[in-house]
Amino acid sequence: MSDAVALIERYYEAFNRGDWGAMLACLTDDVAHDINQGGRETGRDAFQAFLGRMERSYREQLRDIVVMASTDGQHAAAEYVVHGEYLADDEGLPPAQGQRYVLPGGAFFDIRDGRIARISNYYNLNDWIAQVGG
Repeated sequence: MSDAVALIERYYEAFNRGDWGAMLACLTDDVAHDINQGGRETGRDAFQAFLGRMERSYREQLRDIVVMASTDGQHAAAEYVVHGEYLADDEGLPPAQGQRYVLPGGAFFDIRDGRIARISNYYNLNDWIAQVGG
């Protein structure tokens, strides 16, 4: 297994445990985070704030994770299925009432010096909205 694949797997294992500190340890200080159908946030502090927003509104587990990496170890991609519960209203989205959802997703990564320097997340927002009754 490549170092890049191991890094991404460690990142997602930490996500599934809810271990935000271990996730943040996988990131560069200046990590770029492209939010699905949203803007880009930069820096580990911004990512930590994002995790706080996610923790408030969602409970999620990623399953069927497949990680791929370029031969030079500078780029990686992951595909997974999100199994989640919508716990609290998130800005601009339908009201939360504990709705459950199952949603395919994916992410692309840049890797620098053994850490994640960019994360670009993708999922079908319209599918999610339909599942939670929006």
